[in-house]
Amino acid sequence: MRVRVKVLGVLRRALGKDELVVDMNAKGDLRLKDIVDEVLREAASLRDILLDPELKDPRPNTIILLNGREINLLGGLDAIVRDGDEIVFIPVIHGG
Repeated sequence: MRVRVKVLGVLRRALGKDELVVDMNAKGDLRLKDIVDEVLREAASLRDILLDPELKDPRPNTIILLNGREINLLGGLDAIVRDGDEIVFIPVIHGG
């Protein structure tokens, strides 16, 4: 299974490019959290920016789109990912 992962903003600078293609051998359904884990294995430079350090979850720091739809509409990190899907990570800018 092949999935295209695009990154924007500070994530793009950390990765050094604007997209990554993830190839995974899967028996059965893959969930978005499986893809996130694989992205972090392949691109460790994203770990500190993508994951919330306390929650170990990308959602507080990032808007995640699966095929153009926000993942909370699709089941969050348990959303099913299929061959050819596109995932986009958009960093959230926090301020106070």
